[in-house]
Amino acid sequence: MNVGWSFLIFLVLLLIPWVGVGVLGLQGLFVTVIPYVCFLIFIVGLVYRILNWAKSPQPFKIPTTCGQQKSLPWIKHSRLESPFNTFEVVLRMVLEVLFFRSLFRNLRADLQGKKLIYGSAKWLWLGAILFHWSFLIILIRHLRLFTNPVPSVIQFLDYMDSFIHSFGVPPVYITDILIIVGLSFLLLRRLVDAKVSYISHGSDYFPLFLILGIVITGVLMRYNLKIDVYAVKQITLGLATFKPAVPEAKIGTIFYVHLFLVSVLAAYFPFSKLVHMIGVFFSPTRNMPNNNRAEMHVNPWNYPVKHLTYAEWQERFREVMENAGIPIDEEVEKEEHEWYTIYGPNKNLNL
Repeated sequence: MNVGWSFLIFLVLLLIPWVGVGVLGLQGLFVTVIPYVCFLIFIVGLVYRILNWAKSPQPFKIPTTCGQQKSLPWIKHSRLESPFNTFEVVLRMVLEVLFFRSLFRNLRADLQGKKLIYGSAKWLWLGAILFHWSFLIILIRHLRLFTNPVPSVIQFLDYMDSFIHSFGVPPVYITDILIIVGLSFLLLRRLVDAKVSYISHGSDYFPLFLILGIVITGVLMRYNLKIDVYAVKQITLGLATFKPAVPEAKIGTIFYVHLFLVSVLAAYFPFSKLVHMIGVFFSPTRNMPNNNRAEMHVNPWNYPVKHLTYAEWQERFREVMENAGIPIDEEVEKEEHEWYTIYGPNKNLNL
C-alpha cells in the first residue's frame, strides 16, 4: 500500500509539467516561479533543521563504539572505533561519510528453523556506494550549466566520467549507468526482501521514485530525446544570475519534466529522510569523542549544583551529628578541602 501511494504521487508529479507545458503552454511558470519557490523552501527548511539540531542539548555522552576505549597507557585503544579526541572523531566521520564504513560491517540476520544465522550484507553497501557517489559526481557535472566559462575541474571530471567513447556520440557517462544500477538495487531490495518491505513506509519509496524519475528523464534527454542544449544553458544561467527568461527556442517537454522533478526534490529534501546527509554531522553518536574517563560531560539541562566539602557538610549538620553521637572531626579546615575528581582537583568545573 505504501509503495502504491508513493508511485501514484510520483505519476501525478510527472503529469503536472507535462500538462502545464505541453497543453497549457505555461513555460514561464515552470522555468521561473517554481524553481525559485522550491529553492527558497530548500534553504529555509535546511536552515530550520540545522538550527533545530544545533540547539538540541546533549545530556549524555553517547558515541557509538565497538572498540577499546582509551584508558591506561599500556592498553592499546581503538582510534577509529572509540575516538578519544577531535582528530580521531573527524577521521571516523570522514570514513563514515565518504565510504560508509559502518555499513560495510553490516550483517543480515535470517531465522532458519530455530537457528539465527548471520551473514554478510556487502551488497547493500555496494548499492549505496554506487548511488551516492554517482549522484555526487552527476551533481558536480551539472555545474557546467550554471557557469560560463566552465571551470577546468568540472571539464576534467566530465571527461573522466565519459572516457568510454566506443558507444557512439554522445559519449556514455559511467555514472549514468551506475546510478541506475544503484537505485534499482535499493528499490528492489525494499520490494523483494520481506523483512525490509515490512518496515518500509511511503517516505522510503517516494524519494527513490523521485530520484529515479530525475535520472531517467536526464538520460532520455542526453541519449534519445534530443533538446536544445544552448537554450537550456540560457535558462540555467538566467536562474543562477537571478535573471530568469523563457528562451524563444522550443525545448522539449521532457526538459520541463526534469526541471520540475528536480525542483520538487529540492523542496522535499529538508523534510525527508534524505536530510540525513546533513544530520549525520549533528548526531551525538558520531560527533562526540568517547573520553568519559578523562573529561566530565555536564548535562546542560542540570540546574547549578552547590557542592559541599566535608568541612562545610560537617559544619552544617554539626548539631544533628552531636545529637546522634557521631564524632566531630575538629581538625578539618575548610581551606584544605577542594572538589576532587578521580583524576585530582578540578577547580574549573562549572557545576
